[in-house]
Amino acid sequence: PVLDTEDAWVSVEGPVSIVELALEQKRIHYPLVEHQFVLCTVLYAIMRLSLKGVKPLSLFDSKGRNAFFKDLTSIQLLPSGDMDPNVLSIRQQFLLRVVSAAVQTLCSSQKDKEVSEEDYFPFEKGKNWPTVAADLAQYLQVSEDLVRRHYVCELYSYGMDHLGEE
Repeated sequence: PVLDTEDAWVSVEGPVSIVELALEQKRIHYPLVEHQFVLCTVLYAIMRLSLKGVKPLSLFDSKGRNAFFKDLTSIQLLPSGDMDPNVLSIRQQFLLRVVSAAVQTLCSSQKDKEVSEEDYFPFEKGKNWPTVAADLAQYLQVSEDLVRRHYVCELYSYGMDHLGEE
């Protein structure tokens, strides 16, 4: 971009402006940042929903695991559209566990204290874990409908028919 400056500012001495510093930075590779975001979301779900026995890096193939340890400005080979069926199965199981844990947490908290999800997770207002799992399904190449169907089945199994109907 062209930055027009007034003549009075040209002769000013001092540290380099923040605009000039920003323009000198290398551009990031956005798909790599998106890949890192998926890992962060997976790790946060594991922590927040207390999922035991989950190996987060098993959700990614070898290209995906290698990309985590590269500079964000480098252009890396990310996983292609063709995935190993074993990895897809692990991803699907993980997303279904996230949905099950979220519904179980919500139902147990409502039965114990008659509180809403926002009260149980006070720092996560508006955070709907089944919706997060469905969004992750797009990135992890798992059927979004499968995750949503599992959510409805979980709601019915915990006796929350009114939510399942919605």
